[in-house]
Amino acid sequence: MGKRVAVVLAGCGVYDGTEIHEASAVLVHLSREGAQAEVFAPNIPQMHVVDHVKGQPMPEQRNVLVESARIARGNIKDLAQLDVKGMDALIIPGGFGVAKNLSTWATQGKNCSISREVEDVLREFHAAQKPIGLCCISPVLAAKLFPGCEVTVGHDTECDQWPYAKTAESMKELGCKHVNKQVTEIHVDTRNRLVTTSAFMCNGSIHDIHDGIGNMVREVVRLA
Repeated sequence: MGKRVAVVLAGCGVYDGTEIHEASAVLVHLSREGAQAEVFAPNIPQMHVVDHVKGQPMPEQRNVLVESARIARGNIKDLAQLDVKGMDALIIPGGFGVAKNLSTWATQGKNCSISREVEDVLREFHAAQKPIGLCCISPVLAAKLFPGCEVTVGHDTECDQWPYAKTAESMKELGCKHVNKQVTEIHVDTRNRLVTTSAFMCNGSIHDIHDGIGNMVREVVRLA
């Protein structure tokens, strides 16, 4: 039996849910590593719904679990059913849903709160010393919950290639150590068993983002 890895989604779509390319890359690389992915999402309303053509909110309501099921091809469970004892590792892809649905980072930054279910899952994996893989914006969850941890969201100096670099500064203010890395690279916090990579925090080529996520997934599976 391959390692069992819980993958937690936050909806479907970069601006209001999980970044679809990132989720797909995680699932592809887990399959390639012979790991068994089990997909979960919280059964909660989205913060809002964004028209991905216009980039503007729409006057409707959607559910995070129902939307995440689109990515999981229906093979998904309510996050409340996640049994950490039965899993070897956890991975949370990025997308604005992490900052809007799993937490309030999008509106409150370093002063955010994290969904109780998501916080409980992260703390349980951390306490069990099981590896946690985070990419794109999702390392902010670790920065909020595990003071002194080491993560990367790419670079801490804003430029065309790194348009979201101010995130790193906010994470540092929480007491975490940010490590600058290129998009294909990962950072491993061996003490906290965190593996992070920047993914779409970088304005880079999609194949480089895919490769960086692959490096993250391989290290998570190796540590599991």
